[in-house]
Formats: sequence, C-alpha cells, structure tokens
Amino acid sequence: MKIDVQAGFLITKIKHLSGRIFARMLKEHEIEINPAQGRIMFVLWQEEPLPISELSKRTGLGKSTLTSMLDRLEASGFLVRERSDTDRRTVLVKRTPKDRALQKHYEEVSREMGDLYYTGLSKQEIRQFEETLLKILSNLTEYEQQVST
Repeated sequence: MKIDVQAGFLITKIKHLSGRIFARMLKEHEIEINPAQGRIMFVLWQEEPLPISELSKRTGLGKSTLTSMLDRLEASGFLVRERSDTDRRTVLVKRTPKDRALQKHYEEVSREMGDLYYTGLSKQEIRQFEETLLKILSNLTEYEQQVST
C-alpha cells in the first residue's frame, strides 16, 4: 500500500505562510529588517566577527545572495564589513551598535512567532517534532554532501 507523503509540500506552505506572518510582526514592531536578513543577524548574534564564507555556510545562503543582503544591511547601518588584520584577503562581517539595540526586540518577536508555531502542542510533541526536523535536516545535509563530492 502506497502512503501519500506531503512533507515537502507542507513544509513549503508553512515556510511561505510563516514568512509572511513574521514579516508582518516585524513591521508591526517597527523592526527594519526582514526575516531573511534576520537569519544573517541571528548567526552574527551567536558569534562575530565572521568571514563571509563562514556566514554563507552557517546561513545556508549562496555567496552572491548573501553579498546583496549584506549590502542592504550595511547600507542600513546594521553591520560593517572589514578586512581581516591577519589575512587581507578575508572580509569579516561585524555587528554595529544599531544592530545591538535591535537584537532584543527581534528576539521578542521571534519568541512570539515560536509561541504561534507551538500553540496547542505539548512539550513532548514539540520535542519530538524538533527531533524529527533535525533528522530530516541531517538526511538532507548528508545527501547534499554525497552528491557534491
């Protein structure tokens, strides 16, 4: 018996719908960056400065896409790019005071979004769901690495 599997379709629908809702929430809170730019800033909130190549790896964004997003974030005053003192070929991405002021507000909106995601789910359901998502991510990452080699 064949089972109808809709995971890819459902994940895509959730991604698009949640992106629209999250963008609206950010706008309502007068936060000037969009969810995709927030992904870049989130990585920098964990560790900075970072070389562009590492930022690309951690965000999953291609270098050309990342570069254009960095251009907009830099023009808006959220980050700066500087040459590394130890290797002039390396460009480091650093946070600014404007970004540091934004972080707390962005994280509050992210928590609101998380609450929306998990409305009606028990802690056990949330944990199992996230474990399943991590397994799917691992499967896809492993496959991509095999195909890329």
